[in-house]
Amino acid sequence: MRMFDPILMTITLVFMGIGMFVSARLKKKFAEYSQTPLHNGMSGKEIAEKMLRDNGIMDVKIISVDGQLTDHYNPLTKTVNLSREVFDGRSIASAAVSSHECGHAVQHAHAYSWLALRSAIVPVVNISSKAMNIIILAGFFMGFMYSMYNEMLVMIIICQGVITAFSMITLPVELDASKRALVWLNSANITRGDEHSKAEDALNWAAKTYFVAALASLAQLMYFIMLLLGRRK
Repeated sequence: MRMFDPILMTITLVFMGIGMFVSARLKKKFAEYSQTPLHNGMSGKEIAEKMLRDNGIMDVKIISVDGQLTDHYNPLTKTVNLSREVFDGRSIASAAVSSHECGHAVQHAHAYSWLALRSAIVPVVNISSKAMNIIILAGFFMGFMYSMYNEMLVMIIICQGVITAFSMITLPVELDASKRALVWLNSANITRGDEHSKAEDALNWAAKTYFVAALASLAQLMYFIMLLLGRRK
């Protein structure tokens, strides 16, 4: 039984292809909506400041970071990190992204359980990812003794299981942040009519990237489990 099996390679390539398609669509949507100005002319930074203020959050900083689609909320430093295009932009894309990241800040302020759980297991995920890479590289370059193959599979399953759990936990966190963002954008009259539909479309495509990642991780986990069960028959 080989560690690098055609079935695993096929699974990886299929989800890689789907992921590339979704990522390309997201970038296209972001580029399109980045060129669509908001009726109120507010920048991403101004929108983020207003959303935090409207939710009574005064201890979160908004900073600009390099890169494209590098926007994120850091619960450890309590910072909403916006890419320069979003930070300075006065478009639908800037409104959608900045409010989504502030949605995470609102989650944090309200002790949203899924966000707390995701943050808590990040160190374990990092260790599991590194350990899995070491195991797979060792198997590729040195090979495993036949007698140790089951043990290696068990270790891979444990590591992949942690990674998959993290991917699954991420889904409700991201979906809830988008929901909070869209509700606030509408109630605060930041986006209206067609603007709101486009903001929702942008966030829906962003959510699809997390769905694909979670399904790919689950498929790989199931494959490794089937490998182990097949060897134990």
